[in-house]
Amino acid sequence: MSHPSQHKPEDSLQHAAEHEKPSKRNPVLFYLMILFAVAFLLLLMSFLMQRRANQEAMSHLEETSNSAVESLENKLKENEQLKAQVTQLEEENQQLTSQLEEQSGQVAESQDELKQVVQALTALNTLRSLYNQGRYSDARDFLAEQELNAENSYVIEDYLTLYNETYATPEELEIYDPLAAWQQLVSWLG
Repeated sequence: MSHPSQHKPEDSLQHAAEHEKPSKRNPVLFYLMILFAVAFLLLLMSFLMQRRANQEAMSHLEETSNSAVESLENKLKENEQLKAQVTQLEEENQQLTSQLEEQSGQVAESQDELKQVVQALTALNTLRSLYNQGRYSDARDFLAEQELNAENSYVIEDYLTLYNETYATPEELEIYDPLAAWQQLVSWLG
């Protein structure tokens, strides 16, 4: 067996190196720890910045989405209002069309009446002209050609009455009354 004194100097150095406490930290390990800490801080900052950017983007998207929804709702309301206006205008158009048709019928009826009144006035003028020229037999023949109504009076009297009631003013009738002139000529020729 060997004695401790017989130990080789190399063994004692190795033993001393193994049991010796390091007095200084290894500078490479310290440098690596600093790098990892800086890298960790940079990753943390990057994460926080990305999170903040995402929150801003989300809030912007929510605002845009809300604005788009409000705009869409406004457009839908406007569309409904326009539909209601179209319906109302179509109803007014139908009413106006029916009124126009009714008035067109009344105008046509009035035109027919007016045409009959003009023919009655023309017949009165013809009868008066024949009477004034002394052509009494021609005047009687003219009267015989005229139509009679249900009361056995001349249809011309109906239209002359209509003229007096509808178209002539009281002042005009004071100057000349066509119905009275017709009745007087019929009684003279009678």
